[in-house]
Amino acid sequence: MNKKTLREFGSRKDIGMSLLWYAISYVVVTWIGIGHTIFNILVLGMSGMSEGPGLGMGYEMTKPWHPLYNIIFFTLFGLLYLRKVKDLTFGKAMATGALWAGISIVIDLVGWVLIKHPWSLTFRQFYIEYQPWITLVYLAMFIAPVIAFLILGRSRKNKAVAGVM
Repeated sequence: MNKKTLREFGSRKDIGMSLLWYAISYVVVTWIGIGHTIFNILVLGMSGMSEGPGLGMGYEMTKPWHPLYNIIFFTLFGLLYLRKVKDLTFGKAMATGALWAGISIVIDLVGWVLIKHPWSLTFRQFYIEYQPWITLVYLAMFIAPVIAFLILGRSRKNKAVAGVM
């Protein structure tokens, strides 16, 4: 990011806070997804990764929920972040969404595909078999700050109208 782009997006403090709220949201939705998988395996008796290819039915059944987790929590944490941004604009909300989705794409590639661990996936599993869910997850991360911006716009407008009355 050059200095002009940085000024248009916001201060370094704004970007730092954006990354902090992003990290919190990413960790929350990741742990919810893991918890949902564990619940499916231990409580509902679905198969785990040791019982078949991939991560098993316990994980497979959580996939449609992933975009929902992301839209809810990234919007919530987007609200917490954007309410403190000075001179908030639609463009800043869009830039926040692009930053969050872009960082997630890189983190997911490294953390879920390239680094091998018990829950890692192959390129095929993550980018082909996880469709359309992974695309919807990234779309949710991108539009969540925009939704937060729209919510904040309504609440600020309502406060202004209430202040006049």
